[in-house]
Amino acid sequence: MQYFNAFLIGGIICSIGQLLIDKTKLTPARILVIFVVSGVILTAIGVYEPLVNFAGAGATVPLSGFGYSLAKGVVKEVQEIGVLGIFTGGIKATAAGIAAAIIFGYIASIISKPQIKE
Repeated sequence: MQYFNAFLIGGIICSIGQLLIDKTKLTPARILVIFVVSGVILTAIGVYEPLVNFAGAGATVPLSGFGYSLAKGVVKEVQEIGVLGIFTGGIKATAAGIAAAIIFGYIASIISKPQIKE
């Protein structure tokens, strides 16, 4: 059942992204920002945590999950070290994901020989 829940919630989140691409004139960069900020806001108001508990990776893998991780990291660091945690918490919580994205992006660019669009 966990796989079904993850597939359902992840699919809904991705469908929202696809609708934004198809039905609006928003650029992909703006849609990315909307998803990350919505993850932070939904975490702040207490909506995203139950979604993560229900769907697991279906809620944490999409970009809104990155916002969730940022918000959770900030809250944890503020509780542990105080106001300085506002600046360090999000980076500590998401460092592994950011590093993986950079490393695998670099490897993909070596393998695929990317070119500039004209």
